[in-house]
Amino acid sequence: MKLCIMIVLAALLVLADGMPPINRDLNPHCRCLQVESRIIPAENLKSIKLVPEGPNCAETEVIAGLVSGEKVCLNPQSAWVKKLVQFVLERQTQKQKAAPKKTA
Repeated sequence: MKLCIMIVLAALLVLADGMPPINRDLNPHCRCLQVESRIIPAENLKSIKLVPEGPNCAETEVIAGLVSGEKVCLNPQSAWVKKLVQFVLERQTQKQKAAPKKTA
């Protein structure tokens, strides 16, 4: 009986050790199941989040936060979304160049 308990505990330990850590940011699949291609006016956009392709999703995802609080997945293949992404990336690059460097 003790041998069975020891074997079960050893098996559980091996399984638990081989499991990936639990992480709130871990997403085993794409976040965007449906994408929008319609143009969203700039005054309705509050934020843009770019999620690069990776092992969990083969597509780059563009998630727009709207002023209404709603989040919408945008079609990264749409011409206007491509321009929007390029604008956001250029703006981030400019901010990084303009940020003063801290010296120790």
